[in-house]
Amino acid sequence: MKRLFLVMCALSASVGLSTAQNNRGQERLVKEVRHELVMLPYYNVFDNLAFKVDGSTVTLLGQVTRPTMKSDAERVVKNIEGVEKVVNNIQVLPLSPNDDRIRMAVYRAIYSQPALQRYGMQAVPPIHIIVNNGNVTLEGVVASEADKNIANVQANGVPGVFSVKNNLRVEK
Repeated sequence: MKRLFLVMCALSASVGLSTAQNNRGQERLVKEVRHELVMLPYYNVFDNLAFKVDGSTVTLLGQVTRPTMKSDAERVVKNIEGVEKVVNNIQVLPLSPNDDRIRMAVYRAIYSQPALQRYGMQAVPPIHIIVNNGNVTLEGVVASEADKNIANVQANGVPGVFSVKNNLRVEK
């Protein structure tokens, strides 16, 4: 009986240790995937990359303006130690001169606004502008609810924009 108790204690301790190691491994994987995606050379304010990590499987999500960005993202994530499978669900946005015009106009409207100019100074500005057939989606993180609302108003004021979906999150 005493021996069974010791075996059970050892087993539960190793399971707890294994779970803690898995959590640390998962955290490391999330950190490395995020780093590799942000470091892609042509990743810019008009792309939105996101991902989910489930064990050793990474699912890539988001929208990009260049087909090569989709394949580059998959390639760099596949090379991360501990990643066994990559599911690439990144959407390549259709080529459209009108969408390109709207992208630039929304960019100017948002980042020329005095309250939002500080966001434009970062290497990868945190407000991402996704345009698909005249419909604008704002993705990213801002410092305040006021900044989120200003970005929304600025994007809505651009001629040719059919709709604006504001997915900006306010940092805690």
